[in-house]
Amino acid sequence: MESSTGLNKYKDELIRNAKLICQAGKGILAADESTGTIGSRFKGINVENNEDNRRAYRELLFTSNGIENYISGVILFEETLYQKTNEGELFVDLLKRKGILSGIKVDKGTVSLGNDETATQGLDDLGKRCAKYYQDGARFAKWRAVLRIGSESPSNLAILENAHGLARYAAICQENGLVPIVEPEVLVDGTHSIDECAIKSEIVYKAVIKALSDHNVLLEGSLLKPNMITSGSECQNKADKNEIAWKTVRTLMRTIPAAIPGVVFLSGGQSEDEATINLNQMNRLTDVTIPWRLSFSYGRALQHSCLKAWKGLPENVEEAQNVLLGRARDNSQASIGQFEGTQNSSSNESLHVKNYVY
Repeated sequence: MESSTGLNKYKDELIRNAKLICQAGKGILAADESTGTIGSRFKGINVENNEDNRRAYRELLFTSNGIENYISGVILFEETLYQKTNEGELFVDLLKRKGILSGIKVDKGTVSLGNDETATQGLDDLGKRCAKYYQDGARFAKWRAVLRIGSESPSNLAILENAHGLARYAAICQENGLVPIVEPEVLVDGTHSIDECAIKSEIVYKAVIKALSDHNVLLEGSLLKPNMITSGSECQNKADKNEIAWKTVRTLMRTIPAAIPGVVFLSGGQSEDEATINLNQMNRLTDVTIPWRLSFSYGRALQHSCLKAWKGLPENVEEAQNVLLGRARDNSQASIGQFEGTQNSSSNESLHVKNYVY
């Protein structure tokens, strides 16, 4: 990456790690829920939200036998970056031993721009934090920008402000050795059609790529984490998997440079089955040459059934891990277009949360 300070000393490492994360048949486990968010998940299974339980649950995820066959990266919350297993091994070291890169959520939530629109905060001390996270074992990072679809939204202000924030974050990450996952999420909330989602997502993605270019971000050492192109959560005429797959890929083809090695989708409140099936359908498209690896960076769509199986009970750990491994395997297969599973009532449960925050 050429910049005012010369060649980025991490260039080769950034490119290597970005490729490692989006290698064939693997994706990202997003386990970066904030203390408040994981508390709401625990409430649903009657588990107290304390550090011991949060640590125990994350240990369940990371120690699942064979998880490294399907997962190449895990996004951590800051607390989790410094936690250890029962045996005293840092989670970061455990994951590294399995060949899994540790990532870190670095944004500090959103602030209002007015009119129900937001910008993401956390740039002020980001350089110092990224340097420390790299020193402590993290190799990639995540920053979420949130945009809404409405009659007057997303506004130009929201688009440009969030694009700038994502680009500045990405540049700071790369200066400190972290692969940036650039996450412009156009929310599913609303009554909009899939075509309106496509039109407005295209505008957002173009602005993000322009900002990345302006900030001299090394595209080959970055990953994109966008929403899939779907109908709004309250739309009466929902698009099927074929339309979702085609219009998502078409939107990416119109906006995202081939230099970016991977697109790791967020699940965006889709059910576990929907997230898997829609990803699988994209990777089965035969009438287009897709230049990026299309994979997953799922939180709820990997963990929901696992949490329900665990219930906070030690005797349920093995069963919960098997559930997690099943979801990870399904999405691994979907990332190469080879998922042949069938839906069931549990994994087809809607995971949409209106105005979702991490």
